[in-house]
Amino acid sequence: MINRILKSGAAWLSLGLLLLPSQAYPHGGVAFEDDLCVININFMQAHFTVFQPDTRETEEFCEDIPDVTRSVFVMEYLHNLLTEMTIDFRIIRDVNNLGRFADWDDVQAMGDLEEITVFYEQPRIEESGFYSASYEFTEKGTYIGVVTAELPEEDRYYNAVFYFRVGGRDWGTIPLFIALALVLQLGYWISTGGYQRWQERQTRIS
Repeated sequence: MINRILKSGAAWLSLGLLLLPSQAYPHGGVAFEDDLCVININFMQAHFTVFQPDTRETEEFCEDIPDVTRSVFVMEYLHNLLTEMTIDFRIIRDVNNLGRFADWDDVQAMGDLEEITVFYEQPRIEESGFYSASYEFTEKGTYIGVVTAELPEEDRYYNAVFYFRVGGRDWGTIPLFIALALVLQLGYWISTGGYQRWQERQTRIS
């Protein structure tokens, strides 16, 4: 009975590892369309790109920013109304480990954002249709970007919230799954006499 449980557990864990996503799904204010990163500010959209010119030249990034260095965030407006709106941009630490599921309600629930803000760009209007902001990261980790678009002299504003990672991929619980699968496999090998057979072979060899 124990053998069957161990064998079944290892099989299910192996299947789970195969089914883990290899790339990000659309979430929050960011999605992928035709291999382009698009930020959704309510019903409005903009192409969203991050550059690290000091280390990666013209290479483009979206959610996974590889180096802890100066990063330039660029939005190309896809909706004309954005050229009439003030846009501000904030980067906060993902202190609650919200990850890809972060949304505006989660950000509001954090309370005083100033305490966890690492960068803030004051509101401005970009009639050219291009918005950019630059920040030099000093710590590896996970962050949440918050874009706020507001119509001047109107009580109307929209937010986009997106998660991103700086300084390398966060493997999350994947190592734990792998370790558990190995433990189960080892237990199955021992329980079916594998260890005993190995000892007997070593005795014959010596």
